[in-house]
Amino acid sequence: MTDEIYDPAYVAALFDRCSLRYRRWSAVSSFGFVWLWRRHCVDRLRGQSQVARIQNGQVTKRAPKCPQIVDLMAGTGEIWPHVFDAFPRAQITAIDISPNMHAHAVTRLHQTRSRQITHLNANALDTDLPTSSADMVVATFGLKTFNADQQTVLAHQIARILREGGCFSLIEASDPKGWLLRPLYRAYLDRALPLLERVFLHGAQDFSMIGAYTQNFGDCAHMADALRAAGLNVTYQRHFFGCATSVAGTKPIAPDAPAP
Repeated sequence: MTDEIYDPAYVAALFDRCSLRYRRWSAVSSFGFVWLWRRHCVDRLRGQSQVARIQNGQVTKRAPKCPQIVDLMAGTGEIWPHVFDAFPRAQITAIDISPNMHAHAVTRLHQTRSRQITHLNANALDTDLPTSSADMVVATFGLKTFNADQQTVLAHQIARILREGGCFSLIEASDPKGWLLRPLYRAYLDRALPLLERVFLHGAQDFSMIGAYTQNFGDCAHMADALRAAGLNVTYQRHFFGCATSVAGTKPIAPDAPAP
């Protein structure tokens, strides 16, 4: 099963099944932390958008008024309100492998912003978005569905689609190794959450996969290394004792060619 859960067809079917209940159940089962962590993710994106403008000790031209933002593994778009608070005129390209997730994002949550959001039903690992087409890349709670090799592929995709001076911010639920209360955290994910899901969601066992995914994922350390290897500047951060970790950074601006 360890290999199967990273198969794109398995992941798409998993999220298709949970799409109707995803937004509410993820908020309840995380005690609201997902909302806070999404906001942290956008805060880091906003900070990196300022860092990206610094070149040779000088601040470069203004950030774009209508940034092109790619949301990888977008789900039902819970991060978009935070994105629009930070970047009101942003144009979002939302990528998700689950068609049902897209359907719920459009019909139930974000109709008023439909002109600013383009949806692509695709695998983030092999999207054909043009090279250097994105000012920013964001992803929340989708990294754990990729194994280490897939994370490396994703890192190169992010580096490819970001323009020079572009920035990214990714956050993921993690396994807080070394935390004193980690045994309770693991007991909740591995035993309590599956039981609650079976009782309250009529025997479903989809959301409880977060236990297996987070344990295999560990944290964002490998993703940070993969992004650095792809040529990006990266900073790594832990949230709430390591229950979530994030990576954020920029694509370096190439130095100006010397004057003849």
